Amino acid sequence: MKFRMPLLAVRDVEISKKFYHDLFDQEVVLDLGGNVTFSGGFSVQQDFDRLTGVPKSTILHQSHNMELYFEVDDFDAFTEKLRRHLDVELVHPPMTHAWQQRVVRLYDPDWHMIEVGESMEHIALRLLDEGRSVEETAALIHHPTDFVEQCRKGLK
Repeated sequence: MKFRMPLLAVRDVEISKKFYHDLFDQEVVLDLGGNVTFSGGFSVQQDFDRLTGVPKSTILHQSHNMELYFEVDDFDAFTEKLRRHLDVELVHPPMTHAWQQRVVRLYDPDWHMIEVGESMEHIALRLLDEGRSVEETAALIHHPTDFVEQCRKGLK
C-alpha cells in the first residue's frame, strides 16, 4: 500500500486553483475538473459530498484539526507577498517559536488552515553565518548537531 496525498474538500475548484497558485506558487499537475492535484503533492476536490456519499452538512469548515505545511527560505518575502493578498484571513500574525522558526498561519478560501514556516535549513545557516557554533545552533533550533552539520556542508 502507498499513501498518495492529502485531499481537501473545497466549494470551488477554480477559486482554490487561483489561491494556491498565486500565493504558494503551486502548479496544477492534473486537472480533472472537480479534482485538481498540485505540484506540492496535495489535491482539492469539489462536490466532496457527492463523491463520498456523506451529507453536505457534515463537511466542516474551519475545523482546526489539520493544516497544510509549507516552508520558505525567504520568510520576509513571503510575508510581504501575503500582505498584498488583503482577502486572506490570518489564524495568527507572524511569530517566532522557541526554536527560532518564524511562522504564520492563515486560512484558504474554504477555511483550511495553512502554516508557512521559515525552513529549518535556512535558520541553521543564518545562525551559523552570525558566528554561532554548530552545537550552539543545534541547541537554539532544537535539532541534532548532525542536521546542522549537514546544513553547513550543503547536504540538506
